[in-house]
Amino acid sequence: MLYLLADTCVWLDLAKNVNGGPLIASCRGLIDEERLELLVPQIVIDEFERNRGRIEADMTRSVSATFHRVRAVVDEYGREDGRDEALTQLADLAHRVPLINEMALGQFTQILELLQGGRRLEPSAEVQGRVMERALEKRAPFHHNKNSVADALIVEMYVEVLAADASGRDDHCFVTSNTKDFSQANGDTRLPHANIAAYFATPRSGYFTSLATAVAAYFPEDARELMADLVFYEEPRSLSQIQLVIGKLLDQVWYNRHKSLAYEIEDGDVELVDEYRPKDAQHTVVRSVWEGALASARRVEEKLPGELGPWEDFEWGVLNGKLSALRWVLGEDWETTLDT
Repeated sequence: MLYLLADTCVWLDLAKNVNGGPLIASCRGLIDEERLELLVPQIVIDEFERNRGRIEADMTRSVSATFHRVRAVVDEYGREDGRDEALTQLADLAHRVPLINEMALGQFTQILELLQGGRRLEPSAEVQGRVMERALEKRAPFHHNKNSVADALIVEMYVEVLAADASGRDDHCFVTSNTKDFSQANGDTRLPHANIAAYFATPRSGYFTSLATAVAAYFPEDARELMADLVFYEEPRSLSQIQLVIGKLLDQVWYNRHKSLAYEIEDGDVELVDEYRPKDAQHTVVRSVWEGALASARRVEEKLPGELGPWEDFEWGVLNGKLSALRWVLGEDWETTLDT
């Protein structure tokens, strides 16, 4: 059995995650199989319900605002050949926005059901005393001179449950995304702050900053199936990022072709000439052009030291594939994406 205590911010983050459904379902399945039990301080439920209305309103506004922004962009900048069809589709989507909102908000109810079904924790007099000592000594999570009583109560209740497990056979873990208060100061945020590190010094007590990571650590087989079902939407790259990478790839591809030509010149397969020969262009290079190419090669070598090959055939294919895909994303036709 794994006894898991996650603070309020973890559950709120999960509720806001549009891809959180599989993780919620996985937790529910593990609970039903009696392999996972949630430790739920009453203050976690209280904070979750207190913040629910505000976050639901923010999510609803976010969905609606995103829809209206997309429609405005298509209306203003859409290409003529597809603009009307796109606006038609968006008009249809407008009628489904309330349903989309409901789907986004449904996870709050599912998570609340999980919390209400967990083992309810209330702070004992001993826990309250330790929290007061922690506050007086400015130990984490009180090290930022703010009211962190709720956070301290949560971690001290976790410690109380951990100490009460006389058998020592079960696993326990504490999950928080509040790394500022609970994780290492100016260090690895995946590790606990020095003031609470002793609570996680044994294999039976784990510290995590992600619920998905915690589930994966204790239930790896289930996690593999879970991760296969999850759909992740990464933040798109900015145009400037894409253009920077394209520039680098262009330099690498050009340099490789330049070196191939240099080998052909050295072997005598290609001749350096003083004037352009149209009829023999495949086997000659104008000397002044070649001198300019050598200067360009030196600039590329200075700009990309250690990143210019040589590459094996597979690596060369990957390099060209990256360049082609990025240029296609920016609007070029496939037939021209490898022109350099």
